[in-house]
Amino acid sequence: MSRPVEPLVVGRVIGEVLDSFRPSVRILITYSSNKLVFNGHEFYPSTVTSRPRVEVQGGDMRSFFTLVMTDPDVPGPSDPYLREHLHWIVTDIPGTTDASFGREVVSYESPRPNIGIHRFVFVLFKQKRRQAVSPPASRDRFSTRRFAEENGLDLPVAAVYFNSQRETAARRR
Repeated sequence: MSRPVEPLVVGRVIGEVLDSFRPSVRILITYSSNKLVFNGHEFYPSTVTSRPRVEVQGGDMRSFFTLVMTDPDVPGPSDPYLREHLHWIVTDIPGTTDASFGREVVSYESPRPNIGIHRFVFVLFKQKRRQAVSPPASRDRFSTRRFAEENGLDLPVAAVYFNSQRETAARRR
């Protein structure tokens, strides 16, 4: 097993959300206040309300990427019967810039976990060409695998996730 995907296996992202893949580019996800996303790190919902900056490293001027963000733990990790909940889709991200230069197909929805610790997964796919993607009918019961298949996307080229749980009044003080 290649080391870059180990945290994704341990965090059950590979298996529950994605099939095993070999990363070929790197994505840097940064929320305001320069909070960089690392696999398994925890963020309070109040720190991820605005869409993050997404930077693709390792692409070229002729490549385009699709970014998908989902929560596979809805409504709660012990019984995620609404798996997955879609939070964001951006397509046609040029390989040499960030997601702000792509086409937002589904607007960013900030994480609001109610029960337990949720994983929020960012998946990057390389596109074969610029392409039009239709938004799904619903954010609930989304499937990253099915989305990739329906849109002619191969295995992911990068993925990263963070954890988040509901903020209690005591945490906010």
